[in-house]
Amino acid sequence: MAEFKTLDDKTLISGQISTADVEEARRHGVTMIINNRPDDEDPGQPTSAEIEAAAEAAGIDYRHIPIARGMGPAEVEEMCSALSERGDGKLLAYCRSGMRSTLAWAVACREQGVPREDVEAKAARAGFSLAAVDHLL
Repeated sequence: MAEFKTLDDKTLISGQISTADVEEARRHGVTMIINNRPDDEDPGQPTSAEIEAAAEAAGIDYRHIPIARGMGPAEVEEMCSALSERGDGKLLAYCRSGMRSTLAWAVACREQGVPREDVEAKAARAGFSLAAVDHLL
């Protein structure tokens, strides 16, 4: 079972999830799942299509925003869009460990005007450093 960590009142972060975790996410109020992992990054990881099908069956919106070798403007724009469109429910973003998803969330939040100190404090409370994207904050 994946461990969901809270970044803010509408955002959860996680390492790799399974199709079984999708129902648990729904019970946590998740209405959108974002997969930040490219398919085939690790042997045996669930594919994007498998998680998307489980999300659809649970009535959860799904986005695949893979981040493989750093985050570019397109990934930031897609994360900003997802944060804006999540509605009243919660968003769960995941990758291998939760780090890439946290970094993408942080940069998207800053793009939307969230104060840097707030973003850094929330990431730190969840156990993540934003040092890798310091130049983008």
